[in-house]
Amino acid sequence: MPNTTKRELVVRISKETGVSQIAVKDVIQKTLDYIIESLQKGENVELRNFGVFTVKHRKSRTGRNPNKPQEVVTIPAKKVAYFKPGRIMKKLVEKPM
Repeated sequence: MPNTTKRELVVRISKETGVSQIAVKDVIQKTLDYIIESLQKGENVELRNFGVFTVKHRKSRTGRNPNKPQEVVTIPAKKVAYFKPGRIMKKLVEKPM
């Protein structure tokens, strides 16, 4: 199943709204930039009926080098971006098209 790219979103939104592709691209990019900026600050971003972007903290843990399984490696703690879909999105995704 093919993925949808940002470019394809821009073209589709531009066709449906009549707004120029450049303006649509700028709005999409600025939205993504602000989501990233908020996550960097440790803030959640909630988009009603869509979902919530949050930052989760992963604890450090012990792992193994796949090339040398006898070697134990410490994987450091880190922050990761996490997305939790909203209730409406979950329902729509579960429905067959």
